[in-house]
Amino acid sequence: MTQFDVDRAKTNMEDTRASVPTLKTRLAAAKNRLSALMGEYPGFADPKVAAPRGLPDVPVEIALGVPMETLRRRPDVRNAERQLAAQTARIGVATADLYPKLALNGAMGIDASSFAGLSTANNRTFNMGPRFTWNIFSGGAVRSNIEIQNARQEQAYLQYENTIILALEEAENAITAYVNEQKRMQSLNDALASATNSTDLALSQYRSGLIDFQAVLDAQRTFLSVKDSLATSKGAVVADLVRLYKALGGGWTPVPGPKVSKRGQG
Repeated sequence: MTQFDVDRAKTNMEDTRASVPTLKTRLAAAKNRLSALMGEYPGFADPKVAAPRGLPDVPVEIALGVPMETLRRRPDVRNAERQLAAQTARIGVATADLYPKLALNGAMGIDASSFAGLSTANNRTFNMGPRFTWNIFSGGAVRSNIEIQNARQEQAYLQYENTIILALEEAENAITAYVNEQKRMQSLNDALASATNSTDLALSQYRSGLIDFQAVLDAQRTFLSVKDSLATSKGAVVADLVRLYKALGGGWTPVPGPKVSKRGQG
């Protein structure tokens, strides 16, 4: 092995080592973010994630069920739906002001000149009668209020419709990302197997004097690059699945329906 080969090997090692501080910085930021999400100060989550663990398993395929019924479980969709329903009810309240209102009022009391007379039935008094109200002279204001409530209902409907569209967009993007990242992860798995074989073959040929050490370094560099990409892809698959659950409202029970498979077939 020449000095040139040694220097190239050292370059590969130091280049790989240089990525470690950046990874540690990102890890510390993720832990602090987790602590903040738990409502605690930075460092609170460190003991909880100190032990190294593998990535959680993801299902090869998931059942999506009926998209619209699933999306209705999203908080933003439910809120927009309730806002529309409430505004629709306000139109009825405003329209009711056009019509007369009849109420029946009543009162009961006791009229006595002494304490002894308080228990006498003849001293009891009653007052009962209907009360009739009608905003006949405020018809213009009432109709204006109805128009205002109708306009607000139209606005609430458009907001509801826009919320549905954005929810569908988010769900579709999450499904696409989940499927395609699984395809990418499978390709990287195959690439890693080939890179492993190439590295072993390069070392064997180098020991036999068939190739120089530069070919070994290139094979090792490719192996490490593919391995790093595969690890990143595995994390992305898990994150994409979380985003998919979030886009579909979360907390739902899968039902038979269209499926998203590992190969994107369903």
